[in-house]
Amino acid sequence: MFEKTFDGTKINRAVLAGLNANCLSREDNATEESLEELEALLETAGGECVGTVLQNKATPDPRTFLGEGKVEELKQLCEGVGADLVIFDNELSPSQQRVLTETLGAQVLDRSALILDIFAQRARTSEGRLQVELAQYKYLLPRLTSMWKHLERQEGAIGTRGPGETQLETDRRLIRKKITKLEEELKEVRRVRATQRQRREKNEVPVVAIVGYTNAGKSTLLNHLTGADIPANNRLFDTLDTTTRTLELSDTCTVLISDTVGFISKLPHQLVEAFKATLEELEYADLLLHVIDASDPLWREQAEVVERLITELGAWETPRIDAFNKSDLLAGDILPHGESIVALSAKTGEGVDKLLELLRKRLDQGAHKVKLAIPYDQGGLVDMLYREAKVEKVDYGETIEVEAVCTPKVLGQVRNYVTEGWKPAKEPWED
Repeated sequence: MFEKTFDGTKINRAVLAGLNANCLSREDNATEESLEELEALLETAGGECVGTVLQNKATPDPRTFLGEGKVEELKQLCEGVGADLVIFDNELSPSQQRVLTETLGAQVLDRSALILDIFAQRARTSEGRLQVELAQYKYLLPRLTSMWKHLERQEGAIGTRGPGETQLETDRRLIRKKITKLEEELKEVRRVRATQRQRREKNEVPVVAIVGYTNAGKSTLLNHLTGADIPANNRLFDTLDTTTRTLELSDTCTVLISDTVGFISKLPHQLVEAFKATLEELEYADLLLHVIDASDPLWREQAEVVERLITELGAWETPRIDAFNKSDLLAGDILPHGESIVALSAKTGEGVDKLLELLRKRLDQGAHKVKLAIPYDQGGLVDMLYREAKVEKVDYGETIEVEAVCTPKVLGQVRNYVTEGWKPAKEPWED
């Protein structure tokens, strides 16, 4: 039934199933395209697709989701291809998942469980593991009953309350306790991030957050811009842990640019909630760089998914640049255009110079690189420059000679001591 890799590990053979129902929203329905994406997710998790079933039905069956006849057809297919796993593109209720597992004689998962499994494999940092573990426990809690098959005979009658029910309640308490502990640990992560954010805001360092659908090329673009050397492979959710690097846009403008976790349709709400400690950076970013895979025929739908999640995370008012990536794979296709849109190839570098120009236009705060001659009795200004500006050189002679990159706010405080690099505008009374 199972195939094995060269190192002896088992490869799950899975049948993919989905329901397209009139009463479900477009987001909740399964389609040929969403099943193809589900197959890509399965491959990312290390499994193999051996068959697909797509059911069209007016409403989901409350018990079996697909309906008795379709489930029987699905069972025969699983037996025929030797599948040990069935993955649904739709979200299943705990009771439906239990019934289907028993009827099909194979493990049954839904799309959310598969994505959670991929995240568990990919998380590398302690913060990433915390967030994934929290999401897994929240997903598991309402499904505990299905893991205790012997409880089916226990209906609450006198004499039927056995140790199994006690164990179930014990497990629930343990998981709730674990969830509380993980939430407290993530609160501490948020507190640390808030402190770091306040320090950045104090130093007036602009922040750019890269967002986009999974596998749109976000990590490749960050590598090209900053030389970050992040592994960038052609697979879904290759990067989970946020990476932040500095980017020198000019002699006077340095920004922080962060690569965030990729979005996907039907992203489990447990994951969105758990990853808010990371994704809340979007809300505080000065600019969002939305990377779109222009070579994907479904890029419009994918961009809509990203837009919805940006709105859900409270960052809908943040200024944005849309970067249509993988333009080297297009053959004369016409893409949207405008002053906040750029077509580029993060792989070849084509169009990246235009992106940098847009970033400079949006984020350069009018800073100037200047030389100052500060009297010793005004030495406190040097301390202020270290706090509020980018000091590059200090020499002590007849005066304190300072070379620094200063924002307009800082220049206003030291305007009388500038010797080179910037000429202060005359005040009205100086005419």
